[in-house]
Formats: sequence, C-alpha cells, structure tokens
Amino acid sequence: MRVALAQLDHVVGDIDRNRERILGGIADARAAGAQLVVFPELATTGYPPEDLLLRPGFIRAAHHSVETIAAATDGIVALVGTPWFDRDLANACAVCADGAVRAIYRKHFLPNYGVFDEHRYFAEGRSLVVLELGETSVGITICEDVWQPGPPATDLALAGAQLIVNLSASPFHVGKAEEREEMLVTRARDSRSFVAFCNLVGGQDELVFDGHSVVLDADGDVLARAPGFREHFLVVDIDPADAIGQRLRDARRRELGRSRESVPTVEVVELTPQTTRTGELAPAPTPFEPELEQMRLALGLGLRDYVEKNGFRDVIIGVSGGIDSAVTAALCADALGPDRVHCVSMPSRYSSDATRSDARLVAEALGCSFREIPIESSVGAFHDALAAEIEGGLTGLAAENLQARVRGVILMALSNSHGWLVVSTGNKSELAVGYSTLYGDMVGGFSLLKDVFKTDVYRLAEHLNAHAGRDVIPRTTIERAPSAELRDDQRDSDSLPPYDLLDPVLQAFVEEDHSREELAEEFDHDVVERVIALVDRAEYKRRQAPPGVKLRPKAFGRDRRTPITNRFLG
Repeated sequence: MRVALAQLDHVVGDIDRNRERILGGIADARAAGAQLVVFPELATTGYPPEDLLLRPGFIRAAHHSVETIAAATDGIVALVGTPWFDRDLANACAVCADGAVRAIYRKHFLPNYGVFDEHRYFAEGRSLVVLELGETSVGITICEDVWQPGPPATDLALAGAQLIVNLSASPFHVGKAEEREEMLVTRARDSRSFVAFCNLVGGQDELVFDGHSVVLDADGDVLARAPGFREHFLVVDIDPADAIGQRLRDARRRELGRSRESVPTVEVVELTPQTTRTGELAPAPTPFEPELEQMRLALGLGLRDYVEKNGFRDVIIGVSGGIDSAVTAALCADALGPDRVHCVSMPSRYSSDATRSDARLVAEALGCSFREIPIESSVGAFHDALAAEIEGGLTGLAAENLQARVRGVILMALSNSHGWLVVSTGNKSELAVGYSTLYGDMVGGFSLLKDVFKTDVYRLAEHLNAHAGRDVIPRTTIERAPSAELRDDQRDSDSLPPYDLLDPVLQAFVEEDHSREELAEEFDHDVVERVIALVDRAEYKRRQAPPGVKLRPKAFGRDRRTPITNRFLG
C-alpha cells in the first residue's frame, strides 16, 4: 500500500487555516496515489492548545472542521488528530473515509511530565481501533501511546495490525530525534509491525517540533525519513504482509497473548480506498543533521514561527559587541533575512572602542540595519533626578543596572514606534545564576538564547561562521573575554566561575536534578555552593523573563517549576 505522511506546521487556534492545510494534504495524497494519509496529533487545532480546550466553542469549531475534512475523503482514508467530545474530551484521531467520520480512536497514555499537561484536559481512551484497508490491517496510536513499552502497540499487533500508525506532536530538544527513532525501532521489532510516525513541525511559543517523520519495517529498518525543521510530504510504498511470516516464526507474541489478564475492546473498521498508484515509491531516508546544525535550525524555526504567527515582521536587537548579541543577530538574520533585523548599539562611558567597532561590524557583515544611540546623557539625567533621594548618589550595582535599564527603555521605545519585536540576548548560563538585569538586558518579547548555555553560544558562533562561509561574527568578538561593560575593567569572571566550570555544574543541577552531595562529589565544593545559591536566588527573575526556544531536555519555565519562596538548600 502507499502511505502519505503530512508533516505540517499548524497554528494553534487557527482552525480554518489548519483545515485548509489538511484538505490540501488530502488532495496531494490522492494525487500521489496514496490509500492512506496521516496528519499530526491535534492537527485541527494545533498543539498544544492548552486552556483553549476548556472553551466549548473551541471544541465545537474543531468538531465542525473534522466533519468538513471528512466530506473530502472520497476514495482515500485520512487519519486526523483532533480533540473529540463524547461524554468527555479525548485527544483523538478521527478516521475519515468515504465522506464521513468512520471511527474515533482516543489516546490511551496522556503525558503529564516536562512540558506536557494532558491530564488537565483529556480523559484516557481504553479501546483499540484497527482499520482493514484491503489486505492490510492498520492500528492507530497517538504520540505517547507508542513511547510506552507493551500496549497499546503490542495489543494492536495481537489484534492483527501489520502497520502501526502514530500521530504525533513530539517536541524537540538536542538529541531527541535520534532518541525517538531508536524507540520506534524497538516498537517495530517488539510488535513485528511496520511503523509510520507522522510528527508535527514548527514553533509554538517555547516549543519547537522538529518533524523527522519516519516509516520503518518490521525489522526496525528505516524505509523513509522526512527532513527535520521544515514541512514535508512523505510518500512511500510498503508491503506490511512481510510481517506475517515473521510473526508465524516468532512464538514470543503467542506467549504475550496468553499472559494477558484481559483483552481490550477492538473496533474493526473495513474501508476500501480507491486511489490508483503507479510505479513504486521508496524515497531515500533523509539523514539526521549534526548537533550544531539541529540547534541552528531549531532556533531559527522557533524564532521565525514566533515572529510570524504573532503578526510581527521585523525584530530589533541591542548589539553590544559581545558574543551573545552577535550570535542572536546572526541567527535572526539567518531565519528572517537581514532586511528584517535592526541592530542598535547603545554605548556608555564604559564601552570600549573594540566592542563599539565589533557591534557595527557584525551588523555590516550580516547586512542588517545599524544605528548607534549613546546612553551617557540619559544615564546622567537619571543620576540627577535621583541625587536628592539617594545620599551620595547612585553607586555600585544600582548604577550598573541603571545603564542596562536605560538600554531597555530605548529598545522598547523603538519597538513601540516601529512595531519591531525586541529579541533579548541573554543565555541560559546567565539566566540560571541571575547574571542579568531585570527590566534591562532581560527586556523583550522573545529570548532566543534562553536555553543555550554560554559554552554552546561559542560553539554556535563558530558553526554560524562555517555555515556562512565567512566570519559574520568577528574573530575579535569570539576571542574577547566576556564582559557586561557596566564598570571599568569588568569581566564576567569577576562575578561568576569561568563558564567552562559553571556550565557543567548548571547542567547537572538544573537539568539532571543532582543533589548538593552528588555535585560535591563531581565538582569543586566552593563552585557548587556558589552556583546553587545563585540559581535559587534568581528564580524570581526567571519568572519574568520572555519566552524562548526550548533546546535542552529541561528548560526554565514549562519544564522546571521551582518555587520562588523556598528554603530547601539541597
């Protein structure tokens, strides 16, 4: 049979647009001679719709959309992810064929960890749906269903399914695509079934969905794989009858069947798609991108979708001549085009000639607009205004932070005047330890490097230069010791451990939840004590930070939820 996987970039809440994209996918699948076309999880509404699912009007609109989609399925079977209300709300797959909704499969396993919160919205499904498409039996699963070892995948195989289809919205982090496919290989082998996995692609607030849809045979060998981080229509011919012989020779499945305490209800739906296929389609699997390229693509996709789905055209960045703002500008220019990126340098008395020059150089190398707005007179006006209120005048940290906040005011004024989105430039290392100024360098509508450690910022800088084939980020910027330049001779290392020591501790503490005792066994005791104190103290800042692309297994915000008022010291 010929199967089509429609790896699409849906928009949360834009039910009309999503429906048109699905209808277009059905038409393309029919033209390609596919009998079956698969769309991502919650394709009608976009994923995750969050509390939109609590609005009855939203559920009704999704239901009407599915009915319209089903009316367009003469001669072809479409599996469409949608919320479905029948006594309770389900994360469902609508089986659309012959102009109607022929069956509903309800997701069994509802993830409630990390970024997921599905128990808040959905009831769990219990029964199975198997489609008889000519001589091929097709079992349906949704996302988390296939991550679980055993049922429902093994139950579907025992019910006769030769092809297990998975509608998914599986978000990205570095290494996720390879990890996910390794899991799918195991499911194919365990169930002795072909597997067709259709994943969402695109950015939604902090989340990026990477695509990488894939079809595997019953041995777990990849037959076809879609590229990552862009829409793709994957069409492939498969012969699931190949799995029958393997099952006859594999007695383990019979033992599994005998050991079951109960047998789930199986709804069997017989369908007869009538599309005609010619030739044979066996597209070569698209290889996975290397790690740094996946990071570049994920950051670009997350930024571009956030900008465009929220109605912005241009972005504005405060460029300091430092590595973070240079990498942010380069990623923005790469994702949006340089004509949509505006760089603003805001030097103070502490800004060196070298950083002022590099700020201009990076904008020129990227082809972005550039303007320089010195802040000394504005900072002086604040000092004058506060002189009578603060004995001895503004000094120390308050004076340093004032400069960052003046820059934030300038960026937001330009944003309001021109309609440009401010993209802030802080990285995960700084955000973790609070080395940032609230209402200053943290100001903005999107924080592109929010989940990128400082050491990875340097790696990305080198990769962006290699990708461009020239130094869009000046060598002097990469090689200069990092500094906020808020006082004379300031260096980041004055306030923080060196980043090559800091980042491994942060990864172990923030992402892997290692205890104080575990950290002390692996890292320098004084560094550990200092880092834990800084991370815990900075939680109130992170609550007020803009959203940014999730790039690591545990990002601040949706993933890591720590109380601000907290006295646990371990």
